[in-house]
Amino acid sequence: MQFTKMHGLGNDFVIVSEFEQLPENVEDLARRVCDRHFGIGADGLVFILPSQKADVRMRIMNADGTEAEQCGNAIRCVAKYAYERQIVNMRELAVETGAGIQHVWLEVNDRSNMVSRVKVDMGVPRFDRENMNEFSAVDGASLSVLDQIFPYTYVSMGNPHAVTFVENATEFDVDRWGPLIETHEHFPNKTNVEFVTVQSPELIDMRVWERGVGQTLACGTGACAVAVAGVLNNKTGRRVTVRLKGGDLLIEWNEQDGHVYMTGAAEEVFRGEWLR
Repeated sequence: MQFTKMHGLGNDFVIVSEFEQLPENVEDLARRVCDRHFGIGADGLVFILPSQKADVRMRIMNADGTEAEQCGNAIRCVAKYAYERQIVNMRELAVETGAGIQHVWLEVNDRSNMVSRVKVDMGVPRFDRENMNEFSAVDGASLSVLDQIFPYTYVSMGNPHAVTFVENATEFDVDRWGPLIETHEHFPNKTNVEFVTVQSPELIDMRVWERGVGQTLACGTGACAVAVAGVLNNKTGRRVTVRLKGGDLLIEWNEQDGHVYMTGAAEEVFRGEWLR
């Protein structure tokens, strides 16, 4: 199996494009490939497949073998890969995901024809956990975890996010509290968890515990959810820079169409062949 290792702000993936459909035992394959000691090492295994509805189809398996509906960092990697490998030749393309079809715009260096940044239409956020609307998402939602109360805002970007504002996100003990919130009985299908500190109406610090993965250096859908939560809680404007461990993402929640737009980099690291 030929693969390419890529990352979006340190959120890293093994990209594979040689299959027409998911291989058998893909859950076990994902766990072995993503293992950082005995495999290639990654947060997820991503397949680029043919699509009947869009230019390409993306399916992503988390490091624990579960499938994610969507991943903002992975879709930027997929778009860069597809353009630079000439799977597509347009600088605007549509990618089919488990959360629907997403539109992507590529910033391309005209001299090298290499993709420098990718802008993604991440769609309209939803607030529908147990019929939750955007008002109840802000008013009174909280979790009791051990001896702590965590007020949170629930946002779906095609996958679930619980956003909680803390005093100092960069020093917060994500590894302790992240898995406890992810698996809380309040979230029967588990959830991604974002710990957030607002530095200004245009700047947010974020740390993330990803469902099925653990703490990662970046999360694109998480950054989108955080930007939405900032607006809903009257803490930020609609255009913010989200600072993650792996770098920055520019997020805009457009007031006219209600869509969230994410812009950031994607990088290729190396290529290889999986022999097992």
